[in-house]
Amino acid sequence: MSDNVYNRLAMVRAERKVSRQSLAAAVGVHYQTIGYIEREEFNPGLDIALKISKHFELPVEALFSLEPFEPLTERVYGRNQP
Repeated sequence: MSDNVYNRLAMVRAERKVSRQSLAAAVGVHYQTIGYIEREEFNPGLDIALKISKHFELPVEALFSLEPFEPLTERVYGRNQP
């Protein structure tokens, strides 16, 4: 099993028009930490993951996973589409 924690944080942030700075302030971390998490260079602790999930009012598993997320294009259009 990999030590990576995969996430959809950048996508959700962009969709909701939330800056790294405002998210960081809301969850009590430095804005660079949000960037490290998004680039999967830093695995957030449970407390940070839960605070981020609460901020977006999403279940933690909608944002973070131990397995890579399936690309949304595959989910929406199916695996056989170009």
